[in-house]
Amino acid sequence: MKTLVEHLTQYATYHRDRRNIATHFIGIPMITLSVAVLLSRTGFAAFGLWLSPAAVVSLAAVGFYLRLDARFGLTMAALMTLNLWAGHAFAVQETSTWLGAGIGLFVVGWVFQFVGHYYEGRKPAFVDDLIGLLVGPLFVVAELGFMLGLRNEVRQAVEAKAGPTYIRNKAVA
Repeated sequence: MKTLVEHLTQYATYHRDRRNIATHFIGIPMITLSVAVLLSRTGFAAFGLWLSPAAVVSLAAVGFYLRLDARFGLTMAALMTLNLWAGHAFAVQETSTWLGAGIGLFVVGWVFQFVGHYYEGRKPAFVDDLIGLLVGPLFVVAELGFMLGLRNEVRQAVEAKAGPTYIRNKAVA
């Protein structure tokens, strides 16, 4: 299995333009929330918890993140828990509200993603490797951490291979 730095580096090579990264700060949370919303409608109560397909997917994703890195994994677990809570809140609403929120978040989230990749001038990472769909949320959390001055050793390792972020000049391209 690839390391944290290897996954983030591979994803980062598709995401060096700061405008693309900025759109991902909006689009990826919208998409992850939409998945939680859409997958929370069905399920069953057990042990005082609502067990839905969203919970199963989130648990698997958190396992992946924890395997890569405990600190990022715990952060992702907290964020996934918030997504599950919000997803369930929408899932118990009328069908039109649930579907409208889930599909709306999904579509608008992907619009943000594709606008960002227009700035980048590259296709999304998941086109070449579907694991990019799982690494994307982790990338956003890592980038936020880097902006806050956290995990500089990870940032430096990623940038040593993927290069620094920039604003791509379309006229030069």
